[in-house]
Amino acid sequence: MRYLWIVPLSLALAALLAVATGHLVIPDRYNPWAPPRPADRPNFLTGFKLGRLADDPAQCHAFLGSAGIRFTPVADRVNATGCHFRNAVQIAGSGIAYGSAFTLSCRMAAGLALFERHVLQPAAQASLGQPVTQIEHFGSYACRNVYNRDAGRLSQHATANAFDIAGFRLRDGRRITVAGDWNEEGVNGDFMRQVHDGACRIFSTVLGPDYNPAHRDHFHFDMGGFSICR
Repeated sequence: MRYLWIVPLSLALAALLAVATGHLVIPDRYNPWAPPRPADRPNFLTGFKLGRLADDPAQCHAFLGSAGIRFTPVADRVNATGCHFRNAVQIAGSGIAYGSAFTLSCRMAAGLALFERHVLQPAAQASLGQPVTQIEHFGSYACRNVYNRDAGRLSQHATANAFDIAGFRLRDGRRITVAGDWNEEGVNGDFMRQVHDGACRIFSTVLGPDYNPAHRDHFHFDMGGFSICR
């Protein structure tokens, strides 16, 4: 009886082998070895697929291009304090304006593209009846520790693996901000909560005003090792 676990494990391994060798065909969005596509809705494999892009610049650049992201590859960087990034890109814009360019790891940039397409714009249309035309942000790469402390672990910002969003501008010119609208009871607040909760399907860490006072005015998204949605 104690060896019964071998049967389901063997079946699972056989299924994985069949997929890997092409003997079993499944839709690409459910195939862990198929590259991610911007049109694929996020699912339980999204994090794994985006993780593979971290070591494949060509594939990651192809993904960003097909998602309509305007970007420039950035040379890898390591400095004496331990801050670093590799396979990073400078984002100039997409179908949405950003106000100023910023540097992200390519994997994080791919997550941002999915967020725009599958979370942000659907939430804007559902709650507000119009698209977002600009994301207002507090930046991405910054060589610092968590909370700018003098000591402690490096922030995900120190590896260009995080992005802070302060608010959004709509097609009609209206601004909706985390600081001003998160606690609003109407459609603006509903929109903000949809954006926050939807981001948790893509990024490993999503922090907002309910997490702590340091995030009272922005959403923090990153692809770090911790999994938290607050």
